[in-house]
Amino acid sequence: MRIIGGKFKGRRFTPPAKNWPTRPTTDFAKEGLFNILQNMLDFASVEMLDIFGGTGSHCYEFISRGCTHATYVDKHAPAVRFVKKTAELLEIEDNIRIVQMDVARYISQCVLQYDYIFAGPPYGLAWLDEIPDMIFAANMLKPEGMLVLEHNPNHNFEQHARFFQARNYGTTIFSFFEPEASSED
Repeated sequence: MRIIGGKFKGRRFTPPAKNWPTRPTTDFAKEGLFNILQNMLDFASVEMLDIFGGTGSHCYEFISRGCTHATYVDKHAPAVRFVKKTAELLEIEDNIRIVQMDVARYISQCVLQYDYIFAGPPYGLAWLDEIPDMIFAANMLKPEGMLVLEHNPNHNFEQHARFFQARNYGTTIFSFFEPEASSED
């Protein structure tokens, strides 16, 4: 795992993930996504949430680029321990809130709103197609917020009411969603 931009650019971490139920985003796909996000977000002012956080890679990229409010959620204890250890190594403990919890439970209990939410669920997750609706039903995005859902070609969100674009990196697809447009003109 490599941090691809910002003050930690080039830092490498090797999670002991041989038997983890995680699928880290490839550097190729992550680099493509962050090239897009670089033009859409002011990282220093973003409050972000990474659900199904796995190795924590998405949080590290945001914090490396100036984000001071990152929340990481994953239920897999070894992954959570790895992220805590990495946060200590990078000295970013004050910038990342680490939550060990089932993602569906976190969404159902969440009372916070975020500027940016990244969901990188296991591709075989039975309720993957429900994730955008769950997040919108819980009102987790700020009015100008954005949700990015990583998935494979077995899922298609182009007909979703809040979908606005998808980017394809081989078998990795990032679908972008936004809150409903305000009816106030």
